[in-house]
Amino acid sequence: MPRCLLPTDLTLPTTRIDSFTNQDKSHSTAIYLPARLPVNSSSTRNHWPNVPPPPLQTKHRQKTPQNTAPYPRIITLVSGLLYAGKRTLTPRTTTMTGTANKAAPGVPFYTPAQEPPAGTPVDAPAAPTLFQPLQIRDLTLNNRIWVSPMCQYSADNGHMTDYHLVHLGQFALHGAALTIIEATGVEARGRISPEDVGLWQDSQVAPLKRVVDFIHSQNQAVGIQLAHAGRKASTLAPWITETKGKALALESEGGWPDDCVAPSSIPFTEGWATPRELTLEEIQGVVTAFAESAKRAVEAGVDVIEIHGAHGYLITQFLSPLTNQRTDKYGGSFENRTRILFEVIKAVRDVIPSGMPLFLRISATEWMEYDGKPSWVVEDSIKLAKLLPEAGVDLLDVSSGGNNEAQKIEISPYYQVSIAGKIREALAAEGKKLFIGAVGMISSGEMARSIVQARGSGSAEANGHNGVDQGNAATLEVDEEHGQVTQADAVFVARQFLREPNFVYKIADEIGVRIKWANQYHRAPRRKH
Repeated sequence: MPRCLLPTDLTLPTTRIDSFTNQDKSHSTAIYLPARLPVNSSSTRNHWPNVPPPPLQTKHRQKTPQNTAPYPRIITLVSGLLYAGKRTLTPRTTTMTGTANKAAPGVPFYTPAQEPPAGTPVDAPAAPTLFQPLQIRDLTLNNRIWVSPMCQYSADNGHMTDYHLVHLGQFALHGAALTIIEATGVEARGRISPEDVGLWQDSQVAPLKRVVDFIHSQNQAVGIQLAHAGRKASTLAPWITETKGKALALESEGGWPDDCVAPSSIPFTEGWATPRELTLEEIQGVVTAFAESAKRAVEAGVDVIEIHGAHGYLITQFLSPLTNQRTDKYGGSFENRTRILFEVIKAVRDVIPSGMPLFLRISATEWMEYDGKPSWVVEDSIKLAKLLPEAGVDLLDVSSGGNNEAQKIEISPYYQVSIAGKIREALAAEGKKLFIGAVGMISSGEMARSIVQARGSGSAEANGHNGVDQGNAATLEVDEEHGQVTQADAVFVARQFLREPNFVYKIADEIGVRIKWANQYHRAPRRKH
């Protein structure tokens, strides 16, 4: 019967989540995993089976008192079901040496080296900009197709698990040059949900490092998004919200509804927590928490830090005059409302290596212009973007919305990309150097290619959109002589990677670019080019 063995260098968190709605159906296993509903309700396996698991493979593993460490009830995957049983794991004490199949450098396990990494064009000079390398400070990324941070609601008291290793590792294996880890709470109360990843304590570093090591073993880069949810904290995982018909996680469900904080005591919407207004001392505590989490991320070996200032979370709440009604130095004027953001940027920049890129994600507009009240708009984002290079930010990740339930978005292809393009053009007009990332509905190779294609490369027709209005004024700017004006330097892709983890391979095939695949998959590519 097939089975999957857990890595032998497993570091287990010493804490568990004991009370939440995202129910742990692995019972007394050492790893938290959300429950999986049975495929067939009439099946005899509607409940997790209480049967002994098959014996672990021990061939070629010497069990000695010196290298044997008992871990109680480690899970084993058997035919797609979780079985719990008492296990003794033997740590690996040797590495591959003297083999022609060269080992990946700098990681604590053997896997073949990927030189060059998957996703690298075979004919680099002829490749479109999408598959050209991009250097940001000391980091060189082999292509411009990156994985956006996406919450998975699967952490154990902020600790990453093997779920995250598998989930995030697949993107590196399939050619994404950079994978950004989900919104990671800098405070326990700053998580979006009780099952979000965190970096507010030292024990969370080792599980993160396992993920970082695997992505590095594929010769790819990994970043982490540091976040504080503010008034949008203490919520249930989305599939639980759909079942229960409510978003707020109560204390009995692992939440902290009475400890949510914000710039002003304004709830996101009915049924959500009413936050407490942060004191000046607490604001400085949040700034310090971002810096401390950044230090832990550096300790784990990440390549990029991204500050989450988008989607209605704490920094967005400070930026917007709709949610920030303070009368002290953190409220009122543009300078005051952006103050905490620049304090966080400085605090993080000061504790990370000078050669490490620092990204910032923002919501470029709240989509509340129709209301007539002052809100955060694209012009504010352009003003902010011009200040970022001197502050130490290297890339602006341009998203939108999420701060107000009453937002009105006319969703269509390029609706966010066009905003990124406006910001990029405004920066270029003043000679400001700031890389721009674009997001939103990027689901095809031609769309991804057109967004980052260097100006003057090809005609308008060749860029796949002919300057056609995409709705909501989302028209890509076209130079009639030279083609499309570049909208961004890279694309951040989210849901499409969930649908197609091999998205990089797929779009390369779509646009006719032959790229390197992972060595172990070398027989997989269709040799059409």
